[in-house]
Amino acid sequence: MVDVRTTAEWNFVGLPDLSGLNREVRLVEWQSYPTMAPNPDFVAQVAAAIPDKNAAIYFLCRSGARSRSAAIAMTRAGYTRAYNIAGGFEGDLNAERHRGAQNGWKASGLPWRQT
Repeated sequence: MVDVRTTAEWNFVGLPDLSGLNREVRLVEWQSYPTMAPNPDFVAQVAAAIPDKNAAIYFLCRSGARSRSAAIAMTRAGYTRAYNIAGGFEGDLNAERHRGAQNGWKASGLPWRQT
């Protein structure tokens, strides 16, 4: 899994916890906080972390938009099994305009940890 959120999101919102699967989450920003400028080295950083172009890679962001773009970018770079995690880590906004309760990783009760 590659979490493409920002350093601020990892630190303040939390991270998926894959330790129960003996897996680790790779952290590679798609955009950099606070400017939200695209990371020009994204493809190279993911390729360095996961060189096998046939490995299944699941991309995660806050709501599924950035991770979708990341999966597309890696597919264009020759990766054959790049997937977006729809709903992301926090999911969609609820009626009160908050995330994390309606859908997504956290709302689904999947393991996560605060850094």
